[in-house]
Amino acid sequence: MIEVQGLTKQYGEVRAVDDLTFSVKPGIVTGFLGPNGAGKSTTMRMILGLDAPTSGTATIKGQRYTELKNPLTHVGALLDAGARHPNRSAANHLRWIARSNGLPKGRVQEVLDLVGLSGVATKSSGGFSLGMGQRLGIAAALLGDPEVLILDEPVNGLDPEGIRWVRDLMKSLAAEGRTVLVSSHLLSEMALTADHLIVIGRGKLISDISTYEFIKQNSATTVVVRAEQLPRFTESLKLQGISHAESRDAENRLILEIPDRSTDEIGALAFAEGISLQELSLRQASLEDAFMGMTGDSVEYHAAAVPGAVPPTAATAVGVDKQPNQAEEK
Repeated sequence: MIEVQGLTKQYGEVRAVDDLTFSVKPGIVTGFLGPNGAGKSTTMRMILGLDAPTSGTATIKGQRYTELKNPLTHVGALLDAGARHPNRSAANHLRWIARSNGLPKGRVQEVLDLVGLSGVATKSSGGFSLGMGQRLGIAAALLGDPEVLILDEPVNGLDPEGIRWVRDLMKSLAAEGRTVLVSSHLLSEMALTADHLIVIGRGKLISDISTYEFIKQNSATTVVVRAEQLPRFTESLKLQGISHAESRDAENRLILEIPDRSTDEIGALAFAEGISLQELSLRQASLEDAFMGMTGDSVEYHAAAVPGAVPPTAATAVGVDKQPNQAEEK
């Protein structure tokens, strides 16, 4: 269990973290989200005792990180995958960390096998790709078989197989009853991985809620209808006072888009009117759409809109949005 109470961090005139209070519970994967500059990294650093808060507290299992004996056996963390000596081999990097926390040497080979780096264990880590570095960082976080894991952008640089492996790993660790806090900008991946979300903006708490409820509360839904007797159905919608708009699908077929209604309601109306529908589907925004809608006012830098871009809610199906390309592992 991670407990954050009234956590605040002031840098001169800048308040990076502003009176944050939340808890991260065991048994689930908790996503930690926010725009760049929201204060996520500063918060994680204070949880891990790397930065001192201006006020407030952050505890792990009821204790400050600095009070934990052999902390790697309690908490595993990945904040910077590049934090390693480039001339040291992967195995020696892990051996050095293990020895500093009184961990058995045999654990090094176990985590190397787990993350898929056994074949390069004796190679200099300075030559590792970004994805391989991430795997080594995850191996270091797992060395002490900890009950709590704090991971910052753990899938950065991983290929699709690696991303799926990290997703499955986090879920399996949570299923064992561990506390898992993960920060990521890949919102499509968070939609597949996180059970609960803590969202911050400009250092303040915006939302502390399940992933399902976050999307449901912050995303509009649209019912899409296609029928041969569409003009007749349009008149029925008008008589019922149901707002709608005509549009074209990817095959240039005429469709109706009906916002903020359920497929049950629209289907029942079509049945009552004796209108056969060729399509009745629900289009719901993704976690990305919900996140952008809620944190738009907290974004530090705004880029100009892309000319001709399709609005997210018009291009995204139920579930998650299309995942962006990731840098491939070597």
